[in-house]
Amino acid sequence: MPLWKQLGLSLVLLFAGLCLWVYISPQAGQTLVQMGVPSGVVALVSNSTSNGEGQQAQGQSQGRGQGAGQGQREGGRNQSILIVTQPVSIGVLNDRLSAIGDGEAIQAVTVMPQASGTINEILVSSGERVKKGQVIAKLDDDEQVILRDQAKVVLRSASEKSESYRNLQSFSRLEVLDAQIALEQAQLALTTAELNLKRRDIVAPIDGIIGIVGVSIGDNVTTASNVVTLDNRTELLVDFWTPERFATAVKAGMAIEANSVSRPGEVFAGKVDAVDNRVDPASRTIRIRARIDNTDDLLRAGMSFNVTMQFPGDQYPAVNPLAVQWDGQGSFVWQIKDDKSIKTRVRIIQRNSDQVLVDAALNEGDVVAIEGLQRVREGGSIKIANADTGASIPEVASR
Repeated sequence: MPLWKQLGLSLVLLFAGLCLWVYISPQAGQTLVQMGVPSGVVALVSNSTSNGEGQQAQGQSQGRGQGAGQGQREGGRNQSILIVTQPVSIGVLNDRLSAIGDGEAIQAVTVMPQASGTINEILVSSGERVKKGQVIAKLDDDEQVILRDQAKVVLRSASEKSESYRNLQSFSRLEVLDAQIALEQAQLALTTAELNLKRRDIVAPIDGIIGIVGVSIGDNVTTASNVVTLDNRTELLVDFWTPERFATAVKAGMAIEANSVSRPGEVFAGKVDAVDNRVDPASRTIRIRARIDNTDDLLRAGMSFNVTMQFPGDQYPAVNPLAVQWDGQGSFVWQIKDDKSIKTRVRIIQRNSDQVLVDAALNEGDVVAIEGLQRVREGGSIKIANADTGASIPEVASR
């Protein structure tokens, strides 16, 4: 078929399709008129009766639709939004201190000899309780005994000579003075000999309990040898470190509680004995020393303790985690007053699994929304679901 015939046939089919469209669709004629087609041409092929009825029906339908939509919007604005609420409580922050500390005896001494020699006798055993001045062990003292006896002989000779010089008038004053000086020197020599003999005994410097004896009979010891450790553990000192924010809160005399790993379930009461005068710049902590009574001798030096202390703390409003929402300006909650929703800005202080501590203009007992938050708007009308029935609604706002 020639090209001009194909083009003509296409135009005829297109015109026929437009005519059919205008005849069937009431809106087709109006559309063609808006596109620039003369209205007279459109009127030749359109069904005027059907077109008029369709336009009238369309107008009525649109009117009903607009009226229904407007009514729904007006009803939506006036309808109360169903939500679930929860009252605001008060949470306390920084009211408890927990730290790990090490215990040590209130008095602890490592006993060393005051002289060198050989251990001749050990008079105590490990775990024995001793008194101050009690002899723990003895060194060989034969030489010191001889020197003491010699000093006694010299003293007796000097004493008799000095007494004779004072009674006889034939001696000059200078000779009497020399005899008196010799007597005093003999007395000092005897005192020195007795002191050296006394130092052969190794004695307990404090009341306490003997540790493991570190020497045996026959050992040669010096003044640097560790013979035994001696602890007075009627009270224990527990040193622990706390964050610097507690530096001014902890005072001497405050009560503490300590738990030992070796005695689970038991709580030992004590008091703060001392607070260090400076904060460690590396760890930003301060050293605290507590004193625990141990008259029953249940605890030992070197034990680890979990120390806890109670403080008044800082109080903040506490809300349910579901109540906290976010927008472009930060976090907020929907506070409910007089069945109206009010957007209240909050600053989160601490987030826990069951509550969030916030800094906000909220008081204890104020009501905030926790469910049904997606449709809540500022100043909107609110109906509380759990006010009378206690029922909950399924929708939970995502944070």
